[in-house]
Amino acid sequence: MENQTTLPTELLINELQSFGARLVDPSAGAESRRGGAGPSDHKALTIDGMTVMVPVHTAPAFASPYLVEKPDAFGKSRISRDGRSVGEVSFPLRPRFYDLTTQDGIPYSKIAVLHGRDVLATTVLQTCIRYQSRTKTCQFCSIGQSLAAGRTIAHKTPAQLAEVARAAVELDGVKHMVMTTGTPRGDDRGAAILSESARAIKAAVDLPIQAQCEPPEDDVWFERMRAAGVDALGMHLEAVTPEVRHRIMPGKAQVSIEKYLASFAAAVPVFGRGQVSTYILAGLGDTREAILDICEKLVALGVYPFVVPFVPISGTPLESHPTPPPAFMHAILGPLSKMLVESGLKAVDIKAGCGKCGACSALSTYERMLTR
Repeated sequence: MENQTTLPTELLINELQSFGARLVDPSAGAESRRGGAGPSDHKALTIDGMTVMVPVHTAPAFASPYLVEKPDAFGKSRISRDGRSVGEVSFPLRPRFYDLTTQDGIPYSKIAVLHGRDVLATTVLQTCIRYQSRTKTCQFCSIGQSLAAGRTIAHKTPAQLAEVARAAVELDGVKHMVMTTGTPRGDDRGAAILSESARAIKAAVDLPIQAQCEPPEDDVWFERMRAAGVDALGMHLEAVTPEVRHRIMPGKAQVSIEKYLASFAAAVPVFGRGQVSTYILAGLGDTREAILDICEKLVALGVYPFVVPFVPISGTPLESHPTPPPAFMHAILGPLSKMLVESGLKAVDIKAGCGKCGACSALSTYERMLTR
């Protein structure tokens, strides 16, 4: 089988995440998801040892120049561009914990799912004060879709999360866990329910955890989350300029960039340099310069800026929004990876979370190429 690529790995991944891919056998590997909290409409593929999420259910993916063929007897699939072979990929297998149900009869897959190759991910609250209002909802978010479709439950209890986390470690070798949440009412903005969940999980299994929420109003929540067992923290900007934030996510934009920066500065001493991160969606309207400018500020604070290409999710107001061109992403990820490596903030050193997983962006692959 052809296994030589005409592109360096980081550029191939970059192109796949912008263009998506067509699959000859959509059933290969772990099942993909449509809708729900991201990454959605993607499929996990392993390329040169890196497991990445590639869009397969989006409009750009249906017209992608990349085609992934049916796996052979060894689980390898040839990938081609415009009919010309460019390499091979494999698919992470369906996790064994998906076959189990909780003591109260709920399938484990409705409690938490596998992201990438070895990451357990859950949305503790599948409801959000932002999502419930058309005037406040984040235009890219589909947190309510999987709930409406019956693929999840509205609130995962600490006991359920602990049960599933232990099984995922024991049966599938899961290495770390991501817990996000829809934003509830209250000034803690989800920190309380994440702390409660982390405490139960850590009592059941030794698993590094990243918690993700909007910045709580009171910085004391950082100490409380850390004491509960949260190892890394994500507070996600998504967009980095006020005008784009107010247009794309009018409710969440009420928490200002200045508040985020102040919260980052307070959280880093608690969790450590590189253990606090933010998720930035490139392609929503922020310029390359604006993204790199705030990344420089974040890195100076000790925050890892995880920049990913925006991928539209079916059923959201932005479902027809284009993905950013690979050249745009390359112009960001190249300088950003150099900035991170020189500052000592590398994905490989993050204890848990999206930045450590790295599957939704080619960023960690760019870092790896710099440090080889």
